[in-house]
Amino acid sequence: MGRLLLIVLVAVAIYLMWRAFGPGSNERYGTASKQPQRPAIKGPDDDEEFLWNIEKNRFKERRAREEAERKRREEEERRKRREEGL
Repeated sequence: MGRLLLIVLVAVAIYLMWRAFGPGSNERYGTASKQPQRPAIKGPDDDEEFLWNIEKNRFKERRAREEAERKRREEEERRKRREEGL
């Protein structure tokens, strides 16, 4: 009885392996090697790289304005110190 059960289990395992990896399994389950297609870019607001570049440029401009403001304040403080020292 044990041998019969073992034969049935092996046959079921072979059948399941055939269904999972045999011919036609690609159509049933798809392939893992397919690359997902990027959505078509319809306008500038859909393009992630374009939006990132805009954000990056805004950050650089803001940083440059802050740096210029900081230098201006430091220069004013130096002038005030010179005037007070005289």
